[in-house]
Amino acid sequence: MIKVNLDKILLDKKVSSKYLAQQIGITPANLSILKTGKAHGIRFNTLEKICSVLECQPGDILEYIPNKSG
Repeated sequence: MIKVNLDKILLDKKVSSKYLAQQIGITPANLSILKTGKAHGIRFNTLEKICSVLECQPGDILEYIPNKSG
């Protein structure tokens, strides 16, 4: 499973969702879908813009969590 930690990064950087959406050129609704982990994918271009605005690495935003089997 891929966990999206965008909320945590926004909080740490003291950046609002509205501001980030404006800076990267997507709607606040689409950013919300990404933040909640309901998105099925993200374009590298969008990820690059997010990292640029938030001055972070892709690994700060996306986290791999192994599925528990058994």
